Amino acid sequence: MKPKVIAVANQKGGVGKSTTVYNLGAGLAMNGKKVLLVDVDPQGDLTKMLGLRKPHDLPLTLSNVMNDVVSGVGGKDEHPEIKHHYEGFDFIPANRTLSAVEVGLVNVMSRETVLRQYIDRVKKDYDYVLLDCRPSLGMLVINALSASDYVLIPVQADYLAAEDMTELIGTVQSIKRQINPRLKVGGIFLTMANETNFRKDIVSSVKENYGKHLPVMESVIPSTVRLAEISTANKSIFRHEPTGRAAESYRTLVKEVIEIGEKQRSKSADISR
Repeated sequence: MKPKVIAVANQKGGVGKSTTVYNLGAGLAMNGKKVLLVDVDPQGDLTKMLGLRKPHDLPLTLSNVMNDVVSGVGGKDEHPEIKHHYEGFDFIPANRTLSAVEVGLVNVMSRETVLRQYIDRVKKDYDYVLLDCRPSLGMLVINALSASDYVLIPVQADYLAAEDMTELIGTVQSIKRQINPRLKVGGIFLTMANETNFRKDIVSSVKENYGKHLPVMESVIPSTVRLAEISTANKSIFRHEPTGRAAESYRTLVKEVIEIGEKQRSKSADISR
């Protein structure tokens, strides 16, 4: 299987990107996949969730390897920046030094593809590489999208959040045109949904507004206390509350992500007929 690189992105904060990347990574690993999670956010939320509580003290993070690419160092077989998590996947931490890298990229040749050059070196050892993007549409997010085959877009279940997607979709389309022709929207899915009729309205509103042009996923991630707890529990939802609603919806999401490649393959087969 060819490695798939998937960015989880939304320029809006607080939509559950890091929680999704963690649970998706753990779920894919439980399905026997080799997975690498990459924290591409200077706040280091994913890094903290994965048990490294003081990311700013870490000597080796994503910043180091991106700086190596910029200065032409690298290509080594050893990757001490890659850590192993006890739930069966690998990850690369991030901290605030990544902000300085982002600022520095402005003056760099091929600045949109620095992360891609690094990911291309390490992805051969994995089935999936998941990139946790910062809430913005800045140079780090452009780098993540330039490195990816797919982008997954978590959207908070309210009308305004759904409207905010237009700008992100525009960015994805221009990166596809100018930098990364293989980039596709893998799917839009709702997060932080309450069990109400209101949620059904939002789902149908998202499908109505975007479903004609973009895949809207079946998975709807509920708003639960258990999901909020995993940011400090040092374990994914599959270990924290394996039989709860949140774990069930993340299982569905994992299944849909595994199917994305299959759907894309059969679509291109249909087109070529």
